[in-house]
Formats: sequence, structure tokens, C-alpha cells
Amino acid sequence: MTESKRAYGASWDSVRVRALRTHLGLTQGALAGELGVRQQTVSEWETGQYAPRGASARLLSLVAERAGFDYQVDSER
Repeated sequence: MTESKRAYGASWDSVRVRALRTHLGLTQGALAGELGVRQQTVSEWETGQYAPRGASARLLSLVAERAGFDYQVDSER
């Protein structure tokens, strides 16, 4: 993994959140349980109503790294 990924530079948009969940083979509810958020929150991320930020974005990055999920880094961060 690159240092920038470990610095939590991932831009978690709706497409990336859904792709990670699919990669993990989880339902929205199961991913929500793993992250400690509501299923509705995962749904809102996936529909683009909201984007993960703060601790949720960092946790998604850690989960992605552990799962071997290749996500792109936002170069503006």
C-alpha cells in the first residue's frame, strides 16, 4: 500500500463504497454492522446523498486495505 492510502487520502464516493461492499460480499446491513453505522447510512453513501468522512472514511480505508481492495487516492488531499 502507498503511504498516501495509509494517510487516509481515499476519496470515498458512492461508486467506491458500493464497489468495496461488493468486493467484500456484504449486504448494506452487514457492512453497516462492521463499521458501526446504520444500514441507512451505507445506503446514503451509495446513493450519493452523503459521503463518508472523518472516522468512517478512515475505517473504510482500513477495511479496504485489509481486504486487498484497490481504491484510488484523491490527489488533492
